[in-house]
Amino acid sequence: MTQPPHDEPTANDTEELREQVERTRAELGRTVQKLAAKTEVTARARETAAEVGRDATVKAGELKEQVLLRAGELKSKAAGVTQRTRDRLPDPVRAKAGQAAEQVRGTAARAGRTWREKAPEAIRPGADAPSTRGNRTMLVAALTLSAAIWLAARRKGRTR
Repeated sequence: MTQPPHDEPTANDTEELREQVERTRAELGRTVQKLAAKTEVTARARETAAEVGRDATVKAGELKEQVLLRAGELKSKAAGVTQRTRDRLPDPVRAKAGQAAEQVRGTAARAGRTWREKAPEAIRPGADAPSTRGNRTMLVAALTLSAAIWLAARRKGRTR
């Protein structure tokens, strides 16, 4: 027979011995459940996947904030460069750039009308989305700036 642990006193009567046996069984049951949980690979894999997913979500949120901050800085910087470029352009070049911008706007408007008339019904709703209009405005602004820079460079080449 095995010797009882040193930290527990031995039982004096059968009732006390039964209580010790019940406590030992309960402890043994808990220990077996813990060991079984550790060996259950599927459950551990799910827990790990959930933890990794939470970590990835947190990291994605942090990266999104950084990107938005950097995008705001770049947008501000681009606005400053655009303004400095406009300020440096001579009046005739600025006027020609304005005319070019009007032509681009007119062409874009005509192209939009043609698209709405000739596009299949199934894809028309997506073409009128607000994001498309926002991109169109950005495109017109970029073309205007490009035209202004091109005209300035062309004029500079003629004066030499």
